[in-house]
Amino acid sequence: MPHLTRRGLSSLLAGTALSLPAMPRAFAQAPQQKPARFAFEDVQRRARELSTAPFAPAPALPDAIQKLDYETWRDIRFKPDRAALGGSAFRLQTFHLGHLYRRPVTVNLIREGIATPIPYSQGLFDYGRAKFDKPLPVNLGFAGFRLHYALNDPRVFDEAISFLGSNAFRLLGRGQRYGSSAQGLAVNGGLETEENPQFIEFWVETPEANAERLTFYALLDGESVTGAFRFDLTPGIDSAVDVSATLHPRRTIQKLGLAPLSSMFLTGENDRRISGDWRPELHDADGLLINTGSSEWLWRPLRNPARQEISSFVDRDVKGFGLMQRDRTFEHYQDLDLSYELRPSYWIEPREGWGEGRIELIESPAKDDTQNNIWAAWVPNAPVEPGKPITLSWRVTSSFDMRRLSPNGRAISTFPTPPRAFGSSEPVLPGSRRFLIDFAGGELRYYQTQPDVVEIVPSTTSGEITRAFVQANPQTGGFRAAFDVQLAPGQSTDLRAFLRTGSRALTETWTFPWRAE
Repeated sequence: MPHLTRRGLSSLLAGTALSLPAMPRAFAQAPQQKPARFAFEDVQRRARELSTAPFAPAPALPDAIQKLDYETWRDIRFKPDRAALGGSAFRLQTFHLGHLYRRPVTVNLIREGIATPIPYSQGLFDYGRAKFDKPLPVNLGFAGFRLHYALNDPRVFDEAISFLGSNAFRLLGRGQRYGSSAQGLAVNGGLETEENPQFIEFWVETPEANAERLTFYALLDGESVTGAFRFDLTPGIDSAVDVSATLHPRRTIQKLGLAPLSSMFLTGENDRRISGDWRPELHDADGLLINTGSSEWLWRPLRNPARQEISSFVDRDVKGFGLMQRDRTFEHYQDLDLSYELRPSYWIEPREGWGEGRIELIESPAKDDTQNNIWAAWVPNAPVEPGKPITLSWRVTSSFDMRRLSPNGRAISTFPTPPRAFGSSEPVLPGSRRFLIDFAGGELRYYQTQPDVVEIVPSTTSGEITRAFVQANPQTGGFRAAFDVQLAPGQSTDLRAFLRTGSRALTETWTFPWRAE
């Protein structure tokens, strides 16, 4: 072919229909495809794949991290000006590894569908008294993270939710102080084979500038189970987080605790086993509240027993349960620093029918107020076996005032006492006890002018009720109900009581286990 200038080639192409060879497929211009956006399905896939592999224990941390004691570790603080999610209504801070928190956690940020890990950097933290001879690894990871939001002041970002170690998390609403904890999952709680599965990775969606809700995901790993979790956080006066979970058992699990809660109960008006502290009461929660599948409301005061005790409330499609802090009177605690009256109640609401099972309450002995000795969860009857995924969802609400939950009167105090006249020193029969219960709220104030139409309905599974009476309580706007029970020494019973007028119940049902001495 003769040599052609660019103009000559253009003229030739314009005037002649040439038959040119097809462009090789490798050089054809294909439409550009955007990478797939990261979504909850990616976490579910990872949990499913992880469940088919053997459980891998946490990698060893540098000696300098392993040697951190509590006070030194606590002195390591995240620098607020390095928080992520700037430009939104939220701020994200991470926790440093050390002390009890030795399993590294990866925290990812999702921006425009792309997930990117937050790299560990010593520049993120103020180390206080902690000193290290050499730089820590850049892939060290974190112990967890927390999200901040303007809960109490439009100008201040307060901690709204935190994940630190294990799969436990704490949630706060306006004016609240941390107390009880929620968990994603519990395995064989209260048994010798109890396990502690952990969240090992998080993915946090970057919210829009004015978003009041934030979504994040978590991958759980444990010896017996893996799981994918989605959390939708809505902070406010009553903060709430909606949880969706898909669990993949690695092996058969004897007891699976769903939507577990844990708390501390050392001493209260119904349990004086621990004495000698100048503070009258010490507890993060004082009772377990249950809304059964049949819409009955049950109230079970908490205890600090001398040995571990387990109470079960068999049910089908339970409507809700929670560990409540009903006592909001400062004078009952007298602690200016720890403010037990400001500890929130946690309420669990299933988002679908959970079938047959039980609410299980485990009360373990505690010697001081640093021990979480109370545990409650839904335990399904259905067997938990490998190859059978479990999918469920629920809401956790953190609140001061849960009166909206149960429309009737509530049990606000329980006082066990010898069954004799007030002020009397007369001897009492072995195996006998009187229980005084203060009921308030609902329509009880209306009936104070007609106390004769209100009666207590007590019952016992063993022994007998020997006396029962009710009197108006002007201090609470309700009624103080009392009944005496007689039981053979050494035997146990489950007690129940509620107030009614005619055939209509006026209160929730108070229930309490008791062993005669």
